Amino acid sequence: MISAVVLVVAALAVLSIFNFGAPSSDGSGEITASNVNPNSEELINNADTEPLSTAAVSSPPASAASSQPNSTASATQATKAQTTTMEPPVPFAKAIVPDTPADYQAQWDAGYLLAIDNPDYSYSTSTVTLTDEDRDLLERLCMGEFGTGGFIGAALIAQSVKDAMCFDGYTTVEDVIKYCRYDGSTSMGTNDACRQAVRYIFDDNHDAVQHRLLYMYNPYLVTSSFHESQNFILSYQGVRFFDRW
Repeated sequence: MISAVVLVVAALAVLSIFNFGAPSSDGSGEITASNVNPNSEELINNADTEPLSTAAVSSPPASAASSQPNSTASATQATKAQTTTMEPPVPFAKAIVPDTPADYQAQWDAGYLLAIDNPDYSYSTSTVTLTDEDRDLLERLCMGEFGTGGFIGAALIAQSVKDAMCFDGYTTVEDVIKYCRYDGSTSMGTNDACRQAVRYIFDDNHDAVQHRLLYMYNPYLVTSSFHESQNFILSYQGVRFFDRW
């Protein structure tokens, strides 16, 4: 009898390991090494001639990545009142994970840098052509917002800017910074990772993840009930990314 029970438990354990080829999720949306595209090195280096490695998925960034709406008076008032370093801690939102586990390999094969448990299979953007001025500004913004995140961190920022342009109609990077209230410094220059990320997201028309990204913030520096009320998608090196409901 005991042997039969052991066999059943072992069989269930094996089935859980091979369940759709994707790990189970508790909705935390935390990116680990298992989420990173195993071909990311090749994808990154295809965007440029100089080899560049991905950053390790580890410590939170020192920069203050944050964006929030500023297109209406109500949104402005709400975010000014709700986003402040003096707020009490805000419970983190959970990612809405579908009943059927996501296919990580399909996301990687499609060129996404990170596989997530809650992909939007209808997500699609058009190619956005940057002017020289916009490219320079965006490369510096990626550095100022998430310079510690390496290529992937910069790609997440670049995708967020592109999504704002594609879905909210902004025509310049300057307008995205102004009306989405990005506060990362654009005066500290840039680096190869940020330049390559901008090329990968804009010139090659790829995306970091298969989901629209419109807001982000760093909870290590501020608390924000506004952000945590939005559709949480993922957390990378401590920076939390959201879509709008």
